[in-house]
Parts: sequence; structure tokens; C-alpha cells
Amino acid sequence: MTRIPVLWILCCAGAALSGAREYPVSDHTLANGMKIIVQENHAIPNVALYLFFRVGSRNEKPGITGISHFLEHMMFNGSKAYGPREFDQVMENNGGSNNAYTTRDVTVYSDWFSRSALDLVLSMEAERLANLKFDPGVTESERNVVLSEWRTSVENDNSGFLEQELHAALYRQHPYRWPVLGWERDIRSWTVADLRAYFERGYAPNNCVMVAVGDVAADHFVRLAEKYFAPLPRRDPLPPVGPAEPAQHEERRVEVDRPAQAPRQVIAYHVPPTADPDYWPMQTVSALLTLGRGSRLYHRLVRHEKLAVSVSSWLHLSLDPGEFVIDLNLKRHADPAGVDRALDDEMERLKTTPVPSRELQAARNKLLTAHARAIHTDSGMAEWLGSYAVFFGDYRKLFSAPQAVERVTAQDVQRVTRKYLVAANRTIATLKPTAGASAREPAK
Repeated sequence: MTRIPVLWILCCAGAALSGAREYPVSDHTLANGMKIIVQENHAIPNVALYLFFRVGSRNEKPGITGISHFLEHMMFNGSKAYGPREFDQVMENNGGSNNAYTTRDVTVYSDWFSRSALDLVLSMEAERLANLKFDPGVTESERNVVLSEWRTSVENDNSGFLEQELHAALYRQHPYRWPVLGWERDIRSWTVADLRAYFERGYAPNNCVMVAVGDVAADHFVRLAEKYFAPLPRRDPLPPVGPAEPAQHEERRVEVDRPAQAPRQVIAYHVPPTADPDYWPMQTVSALLTLGRGSRLYHRLVRHEKLAVSVSSWLHLSLDPGEFVIDLNLKRHADPAGVDRALDDEMERLKTTPVPSRELQAARNKLLTAHARAIHTDSGMAEWLGSYAVFFGDYRKLFSAPQAVERVTAQDVQRVTRKYLVAANRTIATLKPTAGASAREPAK
């Protein structure tokens, strides 16, 4: 399956709130602990279904890194009722489609289909949870597929390789330090027994949030969920994730020499988990620095000093303390020292001078507009409801997010910048083009 590198941007605006009132959201928990969230929207005769399992690479350990992502592949490779890839075929034969992705914190399965296929799709999802097969031959075949994916997106891709080296330096102890795809040696070594044991606990109903948005009645959906998913047994929870990442007290730097046409810098700062109140002020800082052509780092590095061709920043959704990232694609002959000076100057300006009210409101508006688009469709709404349930602890916070954005003050921006965006709390990974080597562009 395709691994989607998910950057789920957060919130919603007034139109989304009015839509929420028109199409209220309901929730239900089965006796086995499976959480169900439903929003009825009868505008079109389709349904978007998302299943969020709270299991990702953070739940792994050395020796089985990458196993969460591998299980995502195995979910489409055979169960008692369906042979390898038959899940996709039956879905498509009934006018539906599906996808899946694995992150550091979750594994998510998505289905889009006509309302007439609701009973079938729910029965299919429950069946593969109850009766997933781990045929040794299929497992080895899929292992080769995953190894090929690792070579394509990490070993032979500048972006993936630089990200791997960044996280290995940024995190010294926490499981966020290894890539979602895992280390190559672990992909080659874990066994069918490892897969079975990990699946039974990670894919337990009490570790799942299922979200449906679209042309479905909530009470009917719950009855079908009771029919198909209630028989699944509750399992013991996954072991606690650890160890906690110790505080960073000095700047760390990583340099990677690779064939490339131009240098690149990725800077990461430790920040709290998504559920922390500082998440919203940090999102605002991100917008001020890089969202749009008028943002501070774009104006300074791209338009004025012409050191970079692009600049972006983001916060990963994370259950544990994560990172705020600034990504700079530099011009071929840019001096990294000049980039460092410019970055430090802009950080100092944010710390010492309150952001003018007009600039702050412009940043808020950009966030609200972009994020309202993200939940405009049934699929977007379903993904966001599940994301909020998992990462914020309550899907209802999706509908109060605009007020949270509007409450961020200039003083909040100064406070979080002073607290987190300091040199001692950052790791800088630099891609240095190898002299005389043929250029290799990162995969898009």
C-alpha cells in the first residue's frame, strides 16, 4: 500500500461549524472498547469510513522496527474470506476505493464507497481483523516489496535519507528516532510469530477509533457495528512507550554528503505533544515564518537574500513530545552560514518584538482558510474527526479549533518562541552535494 506522509493540518472555520450544527456528530463505544464516531451528511449517496489504530512506529522496539508499516501491507494480503488483494478487488467491484497509511503514532485505513455497500464494507473490515492470515510465502513476498519501498524512499532518496539522519540525531532514546519504514536489518529479520503477536495487541478493538461520515443514519451504523465488530475480543493494551526523550542542552548538527543538485537544510526543534496548549501558538509561529509569500522566512531567504528557493515548516501530530521542523531548499551556491545568520535573526525578532496585530491576524486567517478546506469533503471531515479523537483526546475539539487559533496573542508567540526555538534545543541536518557526482533529485 501507499504510505502517505501525513501532515494533517488542523482546524476548521465558520462554514465548517455551521455544517457541524446542520449535520451533528454522534459517538458510541462498543462493549469491547471500540470507539465509533458518526456524522450524517446526506448531500450525496456516499460514505467515507476511517479506522484509526493507535499503533505506529513509536510502539516498536529495536529488532522489529518497521513492523507497523509491514502490517499495513499484510492487511491487504489475505484473510479467511479473501485471498491476497481480493479485498481491493471486491471493494472496486462494488464501486468503492480504499487506502491506508502508517505514521509514528497511528495506522489508518480508509474506505470510500456508495451507501448501498455499507453492510458489505463493514463486514469486510471486521473479517480481516478477525481472520487475518500470515502465510509464510506471502509474508516473504511482501517483505521484498517493503524492502524495495525502503530502498526507493530512504536509501536512494535524498529527502528520506536526510530525514532518517535528522531523527536519529534529534532523538537519542525515544522510538521516534527510527524511520516509520524501520531499519533495513529489522525488515529482513522479524518473523511471522512477531507479526502475529504485534497484530493481536495493536489491532485490538479497544485500540481503534472508527469514523463514518456521509449518507448513513447514525443508529443504523451503530447497529451494523455491533453486528460485525462487537464479537471481536478486547485485548491487553500495548506496553507503555519509552523511554522518554531527555532534554536537549546543545545544538546538534548532521552533515550528509550525497549526489544532489543543490544543498538543503532541515532544522528541528523539540516541542510538546499535540494535545499540549502550546500547539496552537506554535502553529501560529509556523504560519508567521513560512506560510505564504509574505511570511518572514520566505521574504528574508527567498525574496530578499536569495539564499533559498523554497521554505516550509510544520508540526507533526504526535502523541509524545515531537518536533517543529523548518525545511529549506537552498540555492546551489548558497552559504549555509548565511542561512544560519538569517534564521537566528528572524527568531530573535520574534522573541524580542511583538508581532504587529495586522500580521498576526493575517497568519490566523491563512490557517483558518487552509484548514477549512481540509474538512470540506466527507473524507476530510472523517479523517479530522479521527485525528482529533486520537491526538487531542476528543473529536469535539475540532469544532472549537477556530476559537483556539483566534485566542493566540502576540505574547503567546513571543513566549513559545523563547521557550522552544532556541539554538540549544535544535538539530540541523544539512545535505551537501557531492562534488563531481551525478545529481540525484529527491522523490516528489
